Amino acid sequence: MKNSKHILVTNDDGYESAALHALVKELRKIAKVTVVAPATEKSACGHSLTLSHPLHFVSVDDDFYKLEDGTPSDCIYLALHSMFEGNRPDLVVSGINKGSNMGEDITYSGTAAGAMEGVLQGVPSIAISQVMDFSNPMNSFELAAETIGKVVKKVLEGDFPLPEREFLNINVPHSVKEAELKVTYAGYRCYGNDAHLHRNPRGMEYYWLGLHPLDFRTREGKTMLSDFEAIEQGYISVTPIQLDMSAYKSMQQLEAWL
Repeated sequence: MKNSKHILVTNDDGYESAALHALVKELRKIAKVTVVAPATEKSACGHSLTLSHPLHFVSVDDDFYKLEDGTPSDCIYLALHSMFEGNRPDLVVSGINKGSNMGEDITYSGTAAGAMEGVLQGVPSIAISQVMDFSNPMNSFELAAETIGKVVKKVLEGDFPLPEREFLNINVPHSVKEAELKVTYAGYRCYGNDAHLHRNPRGMEYYWLGLHPLDFRTREGKTMLSDFEAIEQGYISVTPIQLDMSAYKSMQQLEAWL
């Protein structure tokens, strides 16, 4: 399996991220790995492509490239249409993200976007994120790397469990050495205002956008755990995400309104 399977990897924290390198080290035990990652951090860039200026790959190491000023979507799109033309990889893995990607945060996430681009291009894809304690410089990615290794082996030895245009979004809890995988739905994130106003020495105002706490609310009538609830209870959350965002339940109501 190691010589015959090929995995394309990206992230949104940049090519130097320790979490990315932990992922690559684990996946190279399983298959051939090619990395194409943004040259700089692109957190919360969403599913964006760069159309305003040219992009170019820079070789960092064997089968490891950074994309100057590129997004995770750029990385996957360009890699698939240049490096893999006519010979697609078996899997796209995006991560390990430094911080969770749950609920509506998935729409902001560059990590999730890397997996989105993969399934849009017809390649099975997984996004994986690690809940972080950003006050602790010694965060470990051991459980996240071990988790993605097990999931990837299962995919490569069998088949991908989802249909076209759906990807797996995995979130790993913080400070847990081992945990059970739990299938979840994407929960409801509660957002507030975390914009911090400052002034520079000349008196000009500027803002820093901060990180909201992981507040959420439970959907009524759901028997499964949400991704937030699973993480809160110490599970590894595995959520199937589909790209079809049509609100089918509202169509009849909209027809009547029109």
